[in-house]
Amino acid sequence: MLSSSSSSCLPPTLHNVMALFHLHNFMALFHSQPSNPCTKSVKVFHELLHMRPLPPVACFSQLLSQLARLEHYDLVIPLFKKMGLIGIPPDASALDILANCYCHLNRAELSFPVLALFFKLGLQPHLTTFSTLIHAFLLQTTIHPLKVDFLDSALNMFHQMLYSRPLPSVVLFNQILTRLVKLKHYSAVIPLFPQMRLRRIVPNVYTLNILMNCYCHLNAMGFGLSIFAQFFKWGLEPIIITFNTLIHGFVLNNQGAEATRVFTKMLEEGDCEPNVVTFSTLIKGFCKMGDCRAAIQLLRKMEEIGCKPNIVSYSIIIDSLCKEASIDEALKLLSEMSSRGITPNVVTYTSLIDGLCKLGHWEEATRLLDQMLSKSVSPNVLTFSVLVDTLCKAGMVVKAKNVVEMMMQRHIEPDTVTYSSLMDGYCKRGEMDHARQVFDHMISKGSMVNVHSCSILINGYCKVKEVDKANEIFKEMRHMELVPDTITYTALIDGFCKAGRIQEAEKLFSEMQGCGQLPNVQTYAVLLDGLCKNQQLSTAIELLKEMEADKLEVNIVVYTVVIDGLCKAGKMESARDLFCGLSLKGIQHDVITYNIMIQGLCHHGFLVEAEKLLREMGRKRCFPDGFTYNTIIRGLLNNNLTSWAVEIIHEMIHDKVDLNSINLRYMFDCTKQVAEQHRSIQKKDVISWYMFDCAKQVAEQHRSIQKKDVFSWYLFDCAKQVAEQHRSIQKKVVISW
Repeated sequence: MLSSSSSSCLPPTLHNVMALFHLHNFMALFHSQPSNPCTKSVKVFHELLHMRPLPPVACFSQLLSQLARLEHYDLVIPLFKKMGLIGIPPDASALDILANCYCHLNRAELSFPVLALFFKLGLQPHLTTFSTLIHAFLLQTTIHPLKVDFLDSALNMFHQMLYSRPLPSVVLFNQILTRLVKLKHYSAVIPLFPQMRLRRIVPNVYTLNILMNCYCHLNAMGFGLSIFAQFFKWGLEPIIITFNTLIHGFVLNNQGAEATRVFTKMLEEGDCEPNVVTFSTLIKGFCKMGDCRAAIQLLRKMEEIGCKPNIVSYSIIIDSLCKEASIDEALKLLSEMSSRGITPNVVTYTSLIDGLCKLGHWEEATRLLDQMLSKSVSPNVLTFSVLVDTLCKAGMVVKAKNVVEMMMQRHIEPDTVTYSSLMDGYCKRGEMDHARQVFDHMISKGSMVNVHSCSILINGYCKVKEVDKANEIFKEMRHMELVPDTITYTALIDGFCKAGRIQEAEKLFSEMQGCGQLPNVQTYAVLLDGLCKNQQLSTAIELLKEMEADKLEVNIVVYTVVIDGLCKAGKMESARDLFCGLSLKGIQHDVITYNIMIQGLCHHGFLVEAEKLLREMGRKRCFPDGFTYNTIIRGLLNNNLTSWAVEIIHEMIHDKVDLNSINLRYMFDCTKQVAEQHRSIQKKDVISWYMFDCAKQVAEQHRSIQKKDVFSWYLFDCAKQVAEQHRSIQKKVVISW
């Protein structure tokens, strides 16, 4: 047993020899006894701490090294701290061991200050120290790329390496630069290169590739090309990564022609043959430009020169085809890649599921998810979120909830996007209690609630006219340190307007501007609509003039809202002036604006003017829809202008106006009214023939309507009444079917 009393009177040199002697004795026990070597090391360490005078630091470092080799990193750190408490200054070896332990424990943020401790104690870091710290940096930024800002630590390490002796290899500098690039600190990398040159560190091919890559990402292709020229200045031969970086830079900067030129030159010269990365990068460029055909041709070119496409090559094209809604071609490529032994991954399947969902083919998307699971490809949170969002938009919230439950069963935690989509689905169905439950669940999870999710709930409450509850959520946002955005304010302003609480809407509008949130066109449209519908037309007109004076981009939607308000208030002269003045402002009327103006004119008896607008629509290539015709036909019928109405009906069907279910019902109703108004008309009367011809054409345009369809029964009922009124008409009239 070592004791301080037995050694306190010995000279320091002799004491050190004895300490080492005792240490070797203890180390010998590790091999002579079967007990745990970790326990032995810790016991020796504590014995050394109690010796007086204290043994050399090398003794402690040797024990720490032993524990590190045994991978007991968590024991090394507290022992090192005990050394500091007793006043034992660490040596370079001890600090190197400490940094290594932090690295293996994934605590890189704690290993970086170790470097500063080297210089504080006047110690020179070993090259292995830098390697250890760089390894810790790389490891931690890979595991938690967003958790900690490693930029300062990396730059500090870089500068310490610049002034260390001997200078570390350029490879170590490249490792730091590479990681900074992966963390997208492009602008931080560029000034480090001149500093390396000042310290006479000669760059290699990889150094120049890193620098060129940074310029490419910073939209500075001119500087990137100048770095390419430096390859020849330094006598370096560009490698495949060099050309891939250059092509990627041109693709990033939408210079597809230049990227193709570099690629063609590679093929022609043959010194550096394109590899799968080269092809995939150029394929991405073509897809980015929306040229999927060229991308597919390049895929075929790969096969011609013997370069086998990989999952990335196929997935890029599949994703682009899905975004173009060319889902059939995308599915063919999926089948092709599978037949060639290339297994689709989660990215491939997610792109396809997203494409199918956007087309409303949620059943096919669900089948594809089942196929994905059967092939042991695990969906990620994005895959499930896409499906949840589509099901909710289709009103199938129960199925969407089942998908969320499936996620949790597979230990995939839904994120803010997933829960927000589910909440939006409930809001669209008016099931606000369920929506609130999802919102409360998000709050219970911590920081999942964001401004977007709050806006969804606020809008949901406003739609069901529970504006007070919406206002409560709005106030809760401040307690959650969330700043309402323009969408949030617009939703609540709309809620107040629809509830007739126009003063509160105006107050919130002013508050919004005071908080620095600029209203958008939708905000103004919502407020203008509220003012018009609450008999505050003068205020609405003033607000419109204010928008024009402030040079805001007033679009047709805003003007249409005001025109509608003027028409409903009977101020047809003002409505006409505003409508006619839009062309002078450079704003084109759309079909909605025309419909509103025609409806106002018909309602107030200006039928000739309404028909003129109908003709004007055709001349200006703003084609009337079913609502336009229904409006003007009803106006004519209400004023007993039946013959004119029948002519418009015939014209509508002749022009093959697309009739949806609502417009079709209006059409049948109009036909029925014509028949009722002309009971005395005989078969020789031209109007009755017009009417029958119109009904016939409607029937021919809607042959796909089955008996079970409510509108086919409506059509049958109309035809039956017409036939009963004209009993002399026989089978030859098609409508009597």
